[in-house]
Amino acid sequence: MLKRTTMLASALFAVTVICSPAVGQEKDIVDTAVGAGSFKTLAAALQAADLVEALKSEGPFTVFAPTDEAFSKLPEGTVETLLKPENKDQLVGILTYHVTKGIVPAAKVVKLNGAKTLNGQQVDIAVADGNVKVDDANVVKTDIRCSNGIIHVIDQVILPATDDIPTTAVKAGNFSTLVAAAKAAGLVEALSSAGPLTVFAPTDEAFAKLPAGTVESLLKPENKAKLAAILKYHVVKGRVYSSDALAAGKANTLQGDSVSIAMHGQAAMVNNAKLVATDIDASNGVIHVIDSVLLPPAKQSAVQPRKMIERAIGQGAPLYNSGHASECAQIYMKTAKKILAMENHGMCASTAHRLETAISMAERTNCSQTQAWTMRRALDHAYSQVR
Repeated sequence: MLKRTTMLASALFAVTVICSPAVGQEKDIVDTAVGAGSFKTLAAALQAADLVEALKSEGPFTVFAPTDEAFSKLPEGTVETLLKPENKDQLVGILTYHVTKGIVPAAKVVKLNGAKTLNGQQVDIAVADGNVKVDDANVVKTDIRCSNGIIHVIDQVILPATDDIPTTAVKAGNFSTLVAAAKAAGLVEALSSAGPLTVFAPTDEAFAKLPAGTVESLLKPENKAKLAAILKYHVVKGRVYSSDALAAGKANTLQGDSVSIAMHGQAAMVNNAKLVATDIDASNGVIHVIDSVLLPPAKQSAVQPRKMIERAIGQGAPLYNSGHASECAQIYMKTAKKILAMENHGMCASTAHRLETAISMAERTNCSQTQAWTMRRALDHAYSQVR
């Protein structure tokens, strides 16, 4: 099931709320459902999934509860199959998709575009013409208060996404270049893993915007590493929905660099790419559709740190030889600190650590000659390591 929401459209409509009497407030969610008499299948499913104790706990929870009639709308034999022990994991996934943390009364539900469930995926919420829909189910009764939460009754069983990210992309039909690129880069297995992962997915049209011949070049075996780096720049660990992404303002990618996420006027942007569809759930993550391919920033060349070291030694050595060891040491320390402050200085962790240690040692000694030689040795080592 492909669920698309748009970050830019968020219409709020009036809704008529049918409130249930407060009789259930002394009972927990499970006992309230059992007592109502119209949730026998739900109760049996909770029992089979070993979720009864969880929903009798303190919580609080909000449950979108399908009636017996809602379960009867499923294809014949579906319920019986789900209740079998060997299908317990699938049943748990479906039932937890009907539950969210906290108490969300109808007055708050109608102001939401979606809600994160205990399953990990997000249900879509839409309000129109006085009707509230959770995915494709209609909310037929609201605000049944319980001692550990609240129940809203729905007329269909809602089903979480079962396709992984690559399968979801293939079925969507407009990500053929992305799928081909993932195969060429050897990333399909990673994108099919348990995750969860968040993918900013460029459409075929987005790839077509690249200069002529770029895609063909990237798909060549000799460019596999470069292609993998570009694709990883589109992937973030975790299931990050659009509202959370915008709130964070940036996200660290699997490639190592971060992308910025912000509103520019009326458009939501990831770097310079526009978000055209968001929050498409997959079994192992979420997909956001973008209209341009994201390109990771070019790594800063190590030529600059090498030139900085050459310049420092060219200035410092004559000073040391003429008896000005203190001035020499200051030049070396200042240069080392500037290199370490660079985002991409080209040094491995051990080399950077050695430079940091040298600065610390030099600052702790009062002997200017020792300072100068401590820094000179560290700079010489750094120079030999950056390429």
